[in-house]
Amino acid sequence: MDVFPYEYRPGQRELVSFMSDATADGMCPVVEAGTGMGKTISALAGTIPTARARDLRILYLTRTKSQQAQVIRECGAIGDVICIALQGRSASSCPMMRDDPDLRSGTPEEISKLCSEFKRKTETGCHCPYYANLEGADKEHWLSVLRDHPDPASFAEICEEATVCPYELMKQLLPHADVIAASYPFAFIPPILSRMEEWLGITRDRMILIADEAHNLSDYLRDTQTYEYSLRAMELVDREAKEQGDHEIHEGLTVTDISAVLKEVLTYAVKEYLIDDDGILPPHFVEEELMSRLGVTSVAIDRMARGLQDLGDIIEERRKQRRKLPRSYIGSMGRFLELWSSGSENCSVSLVLGGDNPCFQSYCMDPAPAATPLNECYSSVLMSGTLDPIDAFVKELGLERAVPRHFDGGFPPDNLLTLYSDRVSMRYEERFLEENYRSLMSLVCDSVNAVRVNTAVFFPSFDVMDRMIGDGLESRLGRDVYHERRDMPQSELMETFDRFKTSEGSVLFCVTGGRISEGLDFPDKALEMAVLIGIPYPKPTAKLRAMTRYYDMRFGDGRAYVATIPATRKMRQSIGRLIRSETDRGVAVLLDRRVSNLRLGAMLCYDIPAAVRAFFDIAERSGRSVSFSE
Repeated sequence: MDVFPYEYRPGQRELVSFMSDATADGMCPVVEAGTGMGKTISALAGTIPTARARDLRILYLTRTKSQQAQVIRECGAIGDVICIALQGRSASSCPMMRDDPDLRSGTPEEISKLCSEFKRKTETGCHCPYYANLEGADKEHWLSVLRDHPDPASFAEICEEATVCPYELMKQLLPHADVIAASYPFAFIPPILSRMEEWLGITRDRMILIADEAHNLSDYLRDTQTYEYSLRAMELVDREAKEQGDHEIHEGLTVTDISAVLKEVLTYAVKEYLIDDDGILPPHFVEEELMSRLGVTSVAIDRMARGLQDLGDIIEERRKQRRKLPRSYIGSMGRFLELWSSGSENCSVSLVLGGDNPCFQSYCMDPAPAATPLNECYSSVLMSGTLDPIDAFVKELGLERAVPRHFDGGFPPDNLLTLYSDRVSMRYEERFLEENYRSLMSLVCDSVNAVRVNTAVFFPSFDVMDRMIGDGLESRLGRDVYHERRDMPQSELMETFDRFKTSEGSVLFCVTGGRISEGLDFPDKALEMAVLIGIPYPKPTAKLRAMTRYYDMRFGDGRAYVATIPATRKMRQSIGRLIRSETDRGVAVLLDRRVSNLRLGAMLCYDIPAAVRAFFDIAERSGRSVSFSE
């Protein structure tokens, strides 16, 4: 059954057929498909027939709300498909909480706990009218609303106008959904996945998981298994103990006694083990230092961790009853101690991090354990425009039924010209050497000023961006320049993005691997040239050395997995911003001689400004020649 709602473009029919055959066989299609292939609609068209025939549910995982909205639009184009967008709880999405500024920082877990207090029924009724009104909600009416495929924001507005909780209503309607568009935690955080199974009334082996932008999965899954505890968190423990009473936790030791010693241990770790940004801690360092300084056993440490968590639970419950954010820093310290002492040393590394807020960190080096749901579901589809090399991606995630395949983009290859220069290097040892740095500044300015088109300059880090701006780069361009800044609020970033996108001949300074380089579309002439400064290799740190050793043991080529492959994917993502439709055209300029060692399809060019002008049909009028070399 063909449910593809559009006229097929080149390669799309083959892509849909490949996904359909693989998922029908219970396999895991892993797809690298270039720009223009229509991966979202192809994945839906390739999985919906199997899901319908075998009574399965499709869990479509996205990273952003805009991607969720696209999934809903494509389901609308297919037609008779009920698609529900499920997002994590937040105070801003709850009409009972959004006006309380103290709740804005709440995590989804904290908001969920507080929501249970609003939903609690008393003799006078339920505290939340939006939840109370669900009891008489007409499911058929709301399913008919979903069949019109409103975006999540519009559906929430419709629910609130009817004084019905959109989140709780979505949960009730989930068993009727064909497709659920959800964020990554709904599949990869075990307690949340279990709740999803409960809401749907099925187990994960009756689901087809689709992971969009799958090149992000490894880092995301590592993050889900990484935890840290900082000096600032300990200071918050002291403040909370002062407010709540400095309770005894174990044999005369109070909360502040424990936090004081933990601060001593952190200070000692910074002094003894920190080298530049981080340092590797010996096995059991924190536990042994606590035992020594407190004069207790490991059993006592476990009891302290439990006692701190019990006290934290009491504090959270009291706050919840007062409709305050159910958060306890004392409880968090107990959870840290429990996690740290029970963590696996096989695939994690214990670190101390420096800076203004030093912390302990248990960093997970291996994403495979958290990727287990991809092997437990009926079938999973993983896709991105930048998975190459696919075999490394499959091995890193431990995919058991993978069927990898590459599909070329659907747009003319001549629309994109990728050049590189061998005059400069951004190696740490060379980047700021006088001659190299002077050549780099000149190449950036000459490339950008060669034509007056919207241009993005991608820096390897914010530090390099700040250095080059401070050395006069912006003033040498003579153009309006917009900036992606470190820790920029999302609303401000999108405002900057929109202003640049609608400008003419402007320049955007951003970071390779940052938010601008992924997930944002630049239609038509909104972006026609990208200048990539250097290669975004990770900074050589203790953590990176530990990961390299770990991947050497697992796969025999640690540097490829932790440095070369991630850097190449980030660069390809940045380059991919140029071509988003069949009429787009663009030039990517890569400024680092080491590009010759990467699989980016770049040509060595000795006169980049001339080549850029030639591409935009300016060289033809000026009569200048262009020099290329493979």
